[in-house]
Amino acid sequence: MRPQLNKLGLGASQFPSGVSVRGRPPEAEVRDMLAAAARAGLGLLDAGQAQPAAELTLGAQMPRPAPFHIMLRSMRGDRGPDVVEAEVRASLARLGLAKARAVVVQSASDLFAPSGLALWTRLKLLRDAGLFDQVGVSAYASDDPAGLARRFKPDLVQAPASLLDQRLLLDGSLMAVREMGIEVHLRSIFLNGLLFLPPDRVPAQLKGAAGRLSRARRMIAEGRSDPLQAALGFALSRPEADAVIVGASSAAELAAVIAAASSPPPDLDWDEMAIDDPVALDPRRWAAA
Repeated sequence: MRPQLNKLGLGASQFPSGVSVRGRPPEAEVRDMLAAAARAGLGLLDAGQAQPAAELTLGAQMPRPAPFHIMLRSMRGDRGPDVVEAEVRASLARLGLAKARAVVVQSASDLFAPSGLALWTRLKLLRDAGLFDQVGVSAYASDDPAGLARRFKPDLVQAPASLLDQRLLLDGSLMAVREMGIEVHLRSIFLNGLLFLPPDRVPAQLKGAAGRLSRARRMIAEGRSDPLQAALGFALSRPEADAVIVGASSAAELAAVIAAASSPPPDLDWDEMAIDDPVALDPRRWAAA
């Protein structure tokens, strides 16, 4: 197995559920995806954000014993810690698991809500009771991940970082988190597919980043690479990252990701590919821009 694959984790939020894939039942596609991930040695499966029906499919198609460290994502805590605990336990049951590697609070804002302290305390109690090994939090750049880590002392932090969005790498935030002994998982490494869009399909509201995007694509092409290999090579080579979480919606997509991640990272000037357009760096603002 290539060393790069040691860091690669698979997110299940895009797994097919309820609809056929190229005429195949979604259950067959999920089974093939899990088998391919296991063969490649991907050790981490982020089952967060999956709907109950998708969790049932995932649990039914999971190889046994499960070859992955599996992460769950807690539901929002505004309904109270009892409801959160009940749903976490239900997720474990649907997945056919006695315990998971981690549970991740889906938004840092949940921790600052009126019920945030009760939510955090309950999840840590469940960890200490053996339902999980780790409790983590998913953060945006605007959440100050380093400050968040100092305040709440999670076991892991998930945060966005990519060759286009290098903010938390350049300012040292994620290295500071890792130096606290906290795991760092990179997510959104494709920035909602922005790097893969041809110039004529970039949304008009992202025109402020068009020049930098064109430059990044040109540099990748001149380096005899492609956007998928470049995005993965950048993320997997970061010393801050303990894991890099990627999504896929089919076995073919996953095969392409594994092949690209197995290749040596291209020799590119990563720093020159970073963009600073605030709208492009926050997909939550794309529709509103």
